[in-house]
Amino acid sequence: MQALAFVDLETTGTSAIKDRITEIGIVLVDADGVREWNQLVNPQIRIPLFIEQLTGINNQMVEQAPSFAQVAAEVAQLLQGRLFIAHNARFDYGFLKNEFDRLGMPFKPSVLCTVKLSRAMYPQHHRHNLDSLIERYQLKAKDRHRALADAQLIHQFWTHLANNFPAETIGATVQKLVNRSSLPSNIDPLVMNDLPDGPGVYLFYGENDLPLYIGKSVNIRQRVLSHFSADHRANKEMSLAQQLRRIDWIETAGELGALLTEAKLIKQMMPVHNQRLRRKNALCAWQLQQQGEHLRPVLKWAGDLDFGAQDNLYGLYNSLRDAQKALRSVAEQQQLCLSVLGLEKTAAGRPCFAHQLKKCAGACVGKESALAHAARLMIAMDKLKLASWPYPGAIGVREGEELHVIDRWCYLGTAKHDADLDDVLASGRPAFDRDTYLLLSKALKKAKVVNLAKAISRPD
Repeated sequence: MQALAFVDLETTGTSAIKDRITEIGIVLVDADGVREWNQLVNPQIRIPLFIEQLTGINNQMVEQAPSFAQVAAEVAQLLQGRLFIAHNARFDYGFLKNEFDRLGMPFKPSVLCTVKLSRAMYPQHHRHNLDSLIERYQLKAKDRHRALADAQLIHQFWTHLANNFPAETIGATVQKLVNRSSLPSNIDPLVMNDLPDGPGVYLFYGENDLPLYIGKSVNIRQRVLSHFSADHRANKEMSLAQQLRRIDWIETAGELGALLTEAKLIKQMMPVHNQRLRRKNALCAWQLQQQGEHLRPVLKWAGDLDFGAQDNLYGLYNSLRDAQKALRSVAEQQQLCLSVLGLEKTAAGRPCFAHQLKKCAGACVGKESALAHAARLMIAMDKLKLASWPYPGAIGVREGEELHVIDRWCYLGTAKHDADLDDVLASGRPAFDRDTYLLLSKALKKAKVVNLAKAISRPD
């Protein structure tokens, strides 16, 4: 008989990185019978009030309890050589794995999730959480949401299975699930067999089909699996695994198509776990304008100019604050005058503050000519200059059998067949997007470009 350990933890929260264990309950089953072990643990951080209300474990109860470091050796010995069984096992395993990692102790048990086991043995049922199992199979809950009581419930479910299925059936199912233990409990393992090994975009969905995360890769299957192999080490991956209900994907001809599709979908769907590429409410850039005798940077917003067609634009920023911070940095590095640049208000004929610190060449008081200051400003801003669109109209970028259609740094779509090209061209040009611009400004340097005769008119 294989030695088993039914495990449940109570914790200060859901993050295996930030939160800590407050109680450990283990039911040990082997040839010698059944025995139980239970221990309160001092998490060495405060237990939030809502956790106290849920578990009944408060800060006073754990104040004199040992820390995890003090019980780690005993826990490791209890679990050694046993199949680690838990409900939503990646949660309990993730917490223990992180606690052992902090102590430099190895922890690599074989893991079985009873959520997956319940789903595999009873596919006709929709819900497989512990409360559903309690109600469905009349399991006896002594003290719900306490570690040992919940571990006992998991053991009771195992006993129920043993009484209702042949040992060979349970053994074969367990073997398959243990080999796939890194997958989230709510995902059908068969989905992984369908994931392509080529480039494209994958989409994670949660409850009510809400988009959680959109990613891209040159190997969709490999990248998706990598999320789940690291979930006990990263808050983001742990959260994704717990919320995930469905996986979808879009195959592309290559990496460029994957990058463009990812950026487009993230801005359309606004997944909660994508921050870097999410749509910004505003976009601005500096434009150099002659005002009187001085050349000055004037802030222009994307809604007022056609950023994809303009030639005299510098930098791309999401706010006035970011733009001014960048311009101030350029000024300080090149000893440009903050007053002339419009970053500091100074009375006519009076030196700016930087000049008083000898960090301005003196354009504010005539020590440096307006022409010389303008020349230095243009040189300093050149590294921030947005590339001009080098084509008379829309172009296509060939990638495999697909043609990505681009116009003035905007991605219109992908024509998978020649017959699709007119529809893509007729779809109109979307708003200028910073991430797509940065992506294309690099990609077009080495891309196979097809000049398209039909130019795209800006939509009304």
